[in-house]
Amino acid sequence: QVQLVESGGSVVQAGGSLRLSCAASGRTFSSYNMGWFRQAPGKEREFVAVISWSGGRTSYADSLKGRFTISRDNVKNTLYLQMNSLKPEDTAVYYCAAQRGPLTYWLSEEKADFDSWGQGTQVTVSS
Repeated sequence: QVQLVESGGSVVQAGGSLRLSCAASGRTFSSYNMGWFRQAPGKEREFVAVISWSGGRTSYADSLKGRFTISRDNVKNTLYLQMNSLKPEDTAVYYCAAQRGPLTYWLSEEKADFDSWGQGTQVTVSS
């Protein structure tokens, strides 16, 4: 298991930006694909973005392409999510997660394929 701690959540006005961070410890961070998910009140947890273990490949939820950017620093063992042009509908708890299996080529968008989760960080976008 890898231990994950998210930070950077805040209250921001619509149109603003935030950068979330996810600090990892435990198993080798640089060997695992990493993802961001979010969960709004009363809704299921949904996929946001995923990045390969090397950082060379990414995938995004279609509705978020162009506004959100996932990245990682394997020296600092940290995952990031840059969120721009935020909208009230982006309000949610944001979670980082590690995809099961080291050095996996396939980038999953399914919650069931991620076996380590952080506690989440709240993002609130006011209109």
